[in-house]
Amino acid sequence: MKIAIIGASGYVGSEILNEALSRGHQVTAMVRNPEKITVKHAKLTVVKSDVFNEVETTKTLVGHDVVVSSYNPGWQNPNIYADFLKGSETILNSAKKSGVSRLLVIGGAGSLEIAPGVQLVDTPEFPAEYKQGALAARDFLNILRKESSFAWTFLSPAILLVPGERTGSYRAGTDTPVFNANGESKITVADMAIAIVDELENPKYIKKRFTVGY
Repeated sequence: MKIAIIGASGYVGSEILNEALSRGHQVTAMVRNPEKITVKHAKLTVVKSDVFNEVETTKTLVGHDVVVSSYNPGWQNPNIYADFLKGSETILNSAKKSGVSRLLVIGGAGSLEIAPGVQLVDTPEFPAEYKQGALAARDFLNILRKESSFAWTFLSPAILLVPGERTGSYRAGTDTPVFNANGESKITVADMAIAIVDELENPKYIKKRFTVGY
């Protein structure tokens, strides 16, 4: 496949980039700072990109099979809520206009239900420093759910998304966290990247949200 990855130099995006390249896919890394991409690969193209520029983003996406958005305006950004929504909506509009057939968005775990009708982001224990970003991701998921004609997928990671080895193991769920035998919702970024590329290759969650964990 020809895959465009927005935010390919980030914590999540860099692992998706490595996983996609390792499987032989042609990848366009769309990043704010191209110098952060240090990977050299015959099937990799690096493009300087501004997610707020719809014309530019649309032009870059033309000819791709799928776009993966791991866009994050930065957890320290005081405007993270507004910027996440603005950037994500631009990416969605650009994907539709470019002719790309599918968009996979990496969101947050905050919109997962930990009890009937109770989402993680609404609990008192949810970390304040991540709340605005989580609320933005939840609101964008609700925007996606109104898309009746375009093929989207939204991935909520495990509650604990940690560095670590690529084990090749994961379990998938939908709207509630996947817990292990110790009651933890946890996965490494490398293993989440496996789940993402698996979903690109063999779609199971078209117009749906899914989550992963051990």
